[in-house]
Amino acid sequence: MRLSVSEAARRAGVSVRTLRWYDEIGLLKPSEVTPAGYRYYDGTAMATLQQILFYRELDLPLEQIGRILSAPDNDRTEALQKHRTLLLMKRQRLDDMLRLVDETIGGITMYDERPKPTQADWEAVKDHYAQEAAERWGNAEAFLESREKHKHYTPDQEAAIQAEMEEIFRAFGACGDPEGAEAQALVRRWQAHITQHHYHCTDGILACLGEMYANDPRFQENLDRYGPGTAQRMSAAIAKFVQKDP
Repeated sequence: MRLSVSEAARRAGVSVRTLRWYDEIGLLKPSEVTPAGYRYYDGTAMATLQQILFYRELDLPLEQIGRILSAPDNDRTEALQKHRTLLLMKRQRLDDMLRLVDETIGGITMYDERPKPTQADWEAVKDHYAQEAAERWGNAEAFLESREKHKHYTPDQEAAIQAEMEEIFRAFGACGDPEGAEAQALVRRWQAHITQHHYHCTDGILACLGEMYANDPRFQENLDRYGPGTAQRMSAAIAKFVQKDP
């Protein structure tokens, strides 16, 4: 399989802009980029994309999805099977709605006595999978808080949050001493950003994030796009920030 970015987007039901964004933040890299800059996706990349779409269906933020994909115990087959379950439930609900519309147009009222998944069933399955993801790959309370917040964001709000995040990353990429005043102010701003837009970011959570930035190749690659050594600089700045005076 060798799909262009437009073909991959069409098959997955997402926009080309989405795939380009996933590439930019290091969440999903194309399997091939030609010298002319054309992106291509193979079967492995498309399977990873399906995982991403499954976790987006659960309203997980992209940062959390990146952590899941890079986790040593991430089971791609399990995620795809769960995604299939959700899609089948969604398809049956849509089929039932279409049938009702057709019957109404035709002036005929017909009822299927077979039990059907309700919206409550659908939400229950989503919540179960989301809770499981939170327990396995992250702080459950923080994840659930983030999930609830992101439910209410508009696309414009999501874009503004993303833009603010990138502004902070660029500032980290340009700053000097990670223990200096500028870097420490940026850490404070980053912690406030996470708390305001995602979940309450305690010093303990912030410390874990700092370790992840330096030790997870996926996030290191993403952050270093904002300047060589950005990931290590952020990690060192966070480590200094969360130190407690004796």
